[in-house]
Amino acid sequence: MAAPFSWIRPEPHGVHIVPADVWIDPSRAVDTALVTHGHADHARGGHGTTVATPETLAIMELRYNTREGATPVEYGETIRLKGGVDATYIPAGHVLGSAQILLEHAGERVVITGDYKRRADPTCPPFQVTPCDIFITEATFGLPLFTHPPIEDEMAKLLGRLQAHPDSCVLVGAYALGKAQRVIAELRAAGHKQPIYLHGAMEKMCRLYEEFGVDLGELRLVSDHEKDDMRGSIVVCPPSALNDRWSRRLPDPITAMASGWMRVRQRARQRNVELPLVISDHADWNELTRTIEEVNPHETWITHGREEALLRWHQLHQRSARALALVGYEDEDD
Repeated sequence: MAAPFSWIRPEPHGVHIVPADVWIDPSRAVDTALVTHGHADHARGGHGTTVATPETLAIMELRYNTREGATPVEYGETIRLKGGVDATYIPAGHVLGSAQILLEHAGERVVITGDYKRRADPTCPPFQVTPCDIFITEATFGLPLFTHPPIEDEMAKLLGRLQAHPDSCVLVGAYALGKAQRVIAELRAAGHKQPIYLHGAMEKMCRLYEEFGVDLGELRLVSDHEKDDMRGSIVVCPPSALNDRWSRRLPDPITAMASGWMRVRQRARQRNVELPLVISDHADWNELTRTIEEVNPHETWITHGREEALLRWHQLHQRSARALALVGYEDEDD
């Protein structure tokens, strides 16, 4: 008789589902990949077959020019893989199209979260708690110091700074997939109806979000307007453009950055950020531990992030856990 969970094998470049010979979020090209979401540290081109939500497949085609072998699966849909393995895609609440993957085989249940958050997000369905035997969780912000404030507070800070400096603009650095669209949607929810200006690198992803029904309001390209047009406005750009020559075309920009890492003051200083906005698309410490309690797995496997503190938390709460030595996972999306 096979040992429990011998059918799922963590390898350095991904999690291998042995009976089906498929990989979850592999960092190298494989015959069949099950992809949780479209960020570059989880999704890549070159696979023979890529199984993901329609939104993630569209994101991958836009970002990595992948189309061949694309196999869409809807939220809640279960697909049968080789070797008697069932896979179900469940909302992860991270970015548009992001999914946890529930794997079931021989009466055993494993959930691989990819990246996730527990906060409400107008751009994607919320995380769904799914009981399982093994819970494979990220730990990007797996330290007790990381507690994300309510996003309404960060939007109030942003709009307050804009109101106080009507002859300037506020330039918000935000990653092009997920963070930028969430910031824009949350500004709309906070009552900001004015046009929002975009760096050209943001446009295509924002339009893709709109194609999937996410209302971002009126968006304008910086390149189509004069400096004075943008006074009293919010401009969204990639983080790399915050202090780039490109920003010289803006009217006295106040630099802001939307990231969970803005909790760390040194990171804000390193980027010359005047207005740090603590906005993350990952679970913070309290959300990580609450999620583990709610899922209540027999064992937790911890991937990319701050594994040590979360391992210690498991010990203190008499829970079983181990860290996985996966490679290639970055903080690209936060």
